[in-house]
Amino acid sequence: MKQQILNYYKQLVQDRIDVFQDMISGLTIDAQNDAKGSAGDKHETALSMMHIEQEKLNHKLKEVLDQKNILDRIDVSSTHHKVALGSLVQTNGMLLFISTALPKITLDGKTIFALSPQSPLGSQLMGNSTGFSAEVNGKQYKIESVE
Repeated sequence: MKQQILNYYKQLVQDRIDVFQDMISGLTIDAQNDAKGSAGDKHETALSMMHIEQEKLNHKLKEVLDQKNILDRIDVSSTHHKVALGSLVQTNGMLLFISTALPKITLDGKTIFALSPQSPLGSQLMGNSTGFSAEVNGKQYKIESVE
């Protein structure tokens, strides 16, 4: 199951990378075309707005590339007895994939939450094993199993 989860998240992240790269490429082409046919203040404003948008997209692309790097470091074949990067953790009522913060998914009828080790819950679970309890935002989480 961990392999399925990892593959799903890798595809999700790759799709985001492709979208951001396409958007950045489109802005670059628009800026080049606009530079050929315009002049004056209106032209400068348009180019400036495109540049700002391109910087925002580059920042988002970097974030997604960082997520991809984290996912690429996960070895799903390793078995964990303590919570670590790549662990699949069953808590009371939740299935957590310790990786990076990504949207929840549903596979085989199970809802999986991708959780960053740096998140409030992730940081408390890291390095602990079955039976450990943690409280985050007034909610109690107990580790039932670690894969």
